[in-house]
Amino acid sequence: MKKTLSLILVLTLCLTLFAGCGGSGKAESTAPAEDTQSAPAPDPSGGTLNIYTWAEMFDQDVLDGFEAETGIKINYTNFDYDETMLEKLEAAKGGDYDLVIADDYIIETVIAEGLAQKLDKSKIPNFGNINPVYQGQFYDPTDEYTVPYGAGVQTIAYDPAAVSVPVTGYADLWDESFRDSIAITANFRVMLGMALKVLGYSYNTNDLAQIDEAAELFYKLADNIRLIKDDNVQDDLISGEVSAAVMYTSQVTMAKLNKPELEVVYPKEGIGFGIMGMFVPSQAPNADAAHLFIDYILRPEISAKSFEYLGYYCTTKAADDLISEEFKDFLVLPAEFKAEDMEMIGNISPEAAAREEEIWIEFRNRCGQ
Repeated sequence: MKKTLSLILVLTLCLTLFAGCGGSGKAESTAPAEDTQSAPAPDPSGGTLNIYTWAEMFDQDVLDGFEAETGIKINYTNFDYDETMLEKLEAAKGGDYDLVIADDYIIETVIAEGLAQKLDKSKIPNFGNINPVYQGQFYDPTDEYTVPYGAGVQTIAYDPAAVSVPVTGYADLWDESFRDSIAITANFRVMLGMALKVLGYSYNTNDLAQIDEAAELFYKLADNIRLIKDDNVQDDLISGEVSAAVMYTSQVTMAKLNKPELEVVYPKEGIGFGIMGMFVPSQAPNADAAHLFIDYILRPEISAKSFEYLGYYCTTKAADDLISEEFKDFLVLPAEFKAEDMEMIGNISPEAAAREEEIWIEFRNRCGQ
């Protein structure tokens, strides 16, 4: 999953929400709600919480609030890729860091290698606030090691003024009216997954015959592709460079905030999604502080503030009603959604992954990118 929220989004939120309203809208919508759970007791010994994740995953006010409440200083260290995190954690033998936030597929490896410890849920009284849609997934089927922190739902966004056909799912992107006008991300599992879903197959199939069948359909999409990129795809949709895009959740958030008339489509063929998860390394120097922080983040008002900043789907069910109206359409899953309508994009066999990579290279060549 792509982690792209930056100062651009922060400035966008400010400009969008405060323009013409004296700055009152945002303040009113995110005022702390009454916490029905007991606050974690301050750690009298203070100490340090070593967080290891991508840059800008938390509103600074959220981090400052935790430090003020507990006396625990946060040492925030960043990595660029999940694989970098895994290498560092392996080298430290599960030590050095107290709390890590990473993507679902890499967490599966972390747990398999014994680099994460089971959570002590007695120290996380707000654990029940988690949205069960995001629990029981392939990387932690019994929810013993992780707490979800944001989900990315693969969606289509388009400009209705620039599109001549109704868009209800992935299959519509093959329409010839979209020639040279679609942007997609550079994640081959998700992009080839569109063709798999159109054919009625799983994102995670290991059947090479199904993958090859999807490849033939996928290649036919090449004429409609204008851009393949991970960063700032929303800018190309906002500017009119493309008429439609398959984007990461945070990019959809930024696009909608800048251009509210854009339409967002949850593909009728089924929704693919990924989850970022918090876990405590097996030899964390201050596991107690990590548990305190997890519980703090799971408070409804803290979660709402965090996900409005992060721009990913809210994974704390108890916070859904606190997400402000400006964000709700693209941070909270519609009530009619069911778990069976969604499929996590998980790990596949080495043979299937290798074949999909070959297809992706050929697809990019056909797109001229």
